[in-house]
Amino acid sequence: METITTKVYNVLPEAASMIRRTIFMEEQGFENEFDETDNTALHIVLCAEGSPAAVCRFFPGGESEYIIGRIAVLKQYRGRGLGAKVLKAAEEAIAERGGRTASLHAQLSARGFYEKQGYTAEGTTELDEGCPHVWMHKCLTTLS
Repeated sequence: METITTKVYNVLPEAASMIRRTIFMEEQGFENEFDETDNTALHIVLCAEGSPAAVCRFFPGGESEYIIGRIAVLKQYRGRGLGAKVLKAAEEAIAERGGRTASLHAQLSARGFYEKQGYTAEGTTELDEGCPHVWMHKCLTTLS
């Protein structure tokens, strides 16, 4: 059985930067990957067999709401459920901090994945660097 570990960082670790650069900039062509939010967000790195495989970040978005973003899994680790695991780690960390709702700005192509994780789309589709995104939300009170 594969050993999976997650760790929450209060600064952007190099492993998270590398994964985000690889996926969002090199694979998907985004240019504005890193922003001021990286300085205040909490970052999760998921390791599979000791190697960084998936990442995400989260930060307060309002009263008892947190925003999850920059969820990414390296290509060689896809298809193993690691995206769901790193998302679950973020939800648990948010719940531990008193968060009751998680929101994310999902790429439209990933909407089905997030729906399977219990998220509901809300509002209209918006473009982020030319890529269609939709806001999605999940109540976390069932986690505690």
